[in-house]
Amino acid sequence: MARKCRRIALLFGIAAAVTAAGAAAQTQQVFRYVDKDGKVVYSDRSPPSDSRDVQAKRLSPNFIENSDVPIALSQATERFPVTLYTFACGAVCQNAEALLNRRGVPFTAVNVEDAKGAEQLQKLTGAQQAPVLQIGDKLIAKGFNEARWTAMLDEAGYPKTAPRRAAVKVPAEAAPVAPPGAATEAVAIPGGGYPKQ
Repeated sequence: MARKCRRIALLFGIAAAVTAAGAAAQTQQVFRYVDKDGKVVYSDRSPPSDSRDVQAKRLSPNFIENSDVPIALSQATERFPVTLYTFACGAVCQNAEALLNRRGVPFTAVNVEDAKGAEQLQKLTGAQQAPVLQIGDKLIAKGFNEARWTAMLDEAGYPKTAPRRAAVKVPAEAAPVAPPGAATEAVAIPGGGYPKQ
């Protein structure tokens, strides 16, 4: 029993030391003082005994702001931008778009039912067949083949999974609210609005 109590006490001691070390690592103490020659000195070491106007300051750690986009995704997007030539072709086009969305790949969608989009597709492939995936200038895949598209995205350096996204809180006053007594109706979206997986 005494041995067990010593182990528990030791574990609590270790936990307290780790917590104290973590807290110390988060803040740093810096001293500002005037030395014997009248110079103002900033140091993380205790000032000499003959120093004047000693002030101790605690500094919090520095933080570097960065974007939420992982570096691999940012580099791949810059080097090999993705364009999806598509139209309302049903499950095939929905699955093509779903693959890009699952991987978190930013892409430009070109509707080939539009005359301008059809012209772009004709120049790129010499045909009017969609969906077509273009990655950068050289990687082009006609028709949806998940294995082939996945391999092309891997080759271009796109991450295999989408980056985590933080939930965005919308203030209550920004959310649309129907006036009291107003009739509300649900709008049906064919297929639920989401590409089939």
